[in-house]
Amino acid sequence: MTTYTPPDVWTWESENGGQFASINRPIAGATHDKDLSTGKHALQLHSMATPNGVKVTVMLEELLAAGHTGADYDAWPISIGDGDQFGSGFVDINPNSKIPALFDKDTGVRVFESGNILLYLADKFGAFLPTEIKARTETLNWLFWLQGSAPYLGGGFGHFYAYAPEKFEYPINRFAMEAKRQLDVLDRRLGDAEFLGGDTYSIADMATCPWYGTLVHGKIYGEAGTFLDVASYKNVLRWADAISARDAYKRGKIVNKTWGEEDEQLPERHRAADFDGKTLG
Repeated sequence: MTTYTPPDVWTWESENGGQFASINRPIAGATHDKDLSTGKHALQLHSMATPNGVKVTVMLEELLAAGHTGADYDAWPISIGDGDQFGSGFVDINPNSKIPALFDKDTGVRVFESGNILLYLADKFGAFLPTEIKARTETLNWLFWLQGSAPYLGGGFGHFYAYAPEKFEYPINRFAMEAKRQLDVLDRRLGDAEFLGGDTYSIADMATCPWYGTLVHGKIYGEAGTFLDVASYKNVLRWADAISARDAYKRGKIVNKTWGEEDEQLPERHRAADFDGKTLG
C-alpha cells in the first residue's frame, strides 16, 4: 500500500469522499434559498430516518403514547443526499446543516443537535428524564456518552467499513476496535442495570438504541454485526430487543423514512392516522 504524504496545505477536492462526497464541504452556510414547510402543530421537525433522526421521532412517539398530547408534531423529510440541509430555511434553524432540527412554535425556540432535542423535550414535558439529581445526572452521563461515541461508530467505523471508496486495513481496524470497546462499555453497564440510566427507560436509551441496538440487530452497515461479533454482547442484545419491541419505537423508526419497503416508509408524519396501513416491525 502506498503511504500517503499530507500536502503542506490541505485543499478541498470535491470529488473526494466516497458515497457522501456531494454533501461534504469545508464551509458552512446555505447554498440555496428554500423555505421550510410548516404544519398545524407547535412542534415542527425537519429530519431523516437515520439513527440521529430516529432518536427524536421515537421520543415524540413515546411522549404521545404517555399521554402528552402537546407533543403532537409535524415531521418533514430532509433529503441529505439532495442537499436539503443546505437550504436557507433549514440553515436558519440549524446553522450546522445536520439533521434533525426542531422548531417549537409555542416558544419560538429552535433546537438542533439530536441529544439537545431530546433534553429539550424531556424538560418541556417533564418526561423520560428523572428530576432527582443523582438519577438525572446518571441518565445524562449516558446521553452525553452516546453523543460523544456515536460519531466514532458512524463517521469512523461505518464510513471506512461500509462507505469509503477504498478499503484500507488501518482505519477499519482502528475503528472496529473502538466500536467493540464501546459495545463492551454498554454491555458492562447493561449487566448492572436494566436501562442505561438505571431502572427507568429514558432519553439515554432512546438516543442509544437507534445506533447500537440497530448495530447488534444487524440492520446497519451490511455485515458489520457479523464482522464485529456482536452476538457476544448479551446484555446489549437483551436491552435492544426490549426497546425495539416498544410500539412507540416501531412507529418512530419509520418516520421520515424514504427508502426500503414502501409499507415501512413514512416520509411525512402529521397525525397518528398516518401510520395506518404501515408495517411496524
